Amino acid sequence: MQINHHRPPSATDRRFNTVVRWLGDRGVGLAGSQNLTVRGRYSGEPRTVPVNPLHWHGAEYLVSVRGNGQWVRNLRAAGELELSRGRRTRRLSAREVPAADRVPIIAAYLRRWGWEVGRFLPEGLDDPTDPAQLAAHAEQIPVFALVESSTVRRQGVHRGTGPEPVPGV
Repeated sequence: MQINHHRPPSATDRRFNTVVRWLGDRGVGLAGSQNLTVRGRYSGEPRTVPVNPLHWHGAEYLVSVRGNGQWVRNLRAAGELELSRGRRTRRLSAREVPAADRVPIIAAYLRRWGWEVGRFLPEGLDDPTDPAQLAAHAEQIPVFALVESSTVRRQGVHRGTGPEPVPGV
């Protein structure tokens, strides 16, 4: 089994993500999507992609069924992120969940968004409802637990422009 699973987005995926991100910037979340912004591990520049945060058993998680993509590697390096939709932005800290604890979180994520992300699952994961198969592939599907730092309201839809948002406004 390949531990370093990564399914890069196709040209169609990139175009679709651009539209979903644009909608998210304007307050529209498709199927609960929000925009994740994380600092690039080499450039230091903010990088933004749409994601589907999972609220499960009183906690919030990010799951990457695509594997170790750019946002995952950037988040591991930065440890902090922003989730936004429209003018509401939340600053969060992230902790990677150990592979041994991921199975129920991944199962919950796939129950919610399997229809959308099932095609990105690791090779050999034929039955995503089988806990044994999920456990065998859990190392390939990064999961992050999120802890809220603060909530801010952005003044415009373009990140990085205008004055710094004021917490609590």
